[in-house]
Amino acid sequence: MTDGPEHLYTQQADIARMEALIRQLPDEARVEIRLTDGGAITGVVPARPTVQVFRDADGQEGFNAVVRIDDHTRPDVTHYLWLDRIASVTALGSA
Repeated sequence: MTDGPEHLYTQQADIARMEALIRQLPDEARVEIRLTDGGAITGVVPARPTVQVFRDADGQEGFNAVVRIDDHTRPDVTHYLWLDRIASVTALGSA
């Protein structure tokens, strides 16, 4: 699927931001996702992501989440995105 997250979060504000994004990514939603690097992906969320606990190389625990997006323009492409890479989500309907 994907390697571990580049960043882990422990601050309540960061976790709350991830939870707010998750509410915008329900099962079978068609969405346009704007990324923090300026890119964009349009596709379907097969399953709502969840915040999870991860450990970094030093054994420190923190939170992050990954969402799977089935690409709208290239059906054979699946994206796995860490929520901290997402700048915004626009709902486009349901699949």
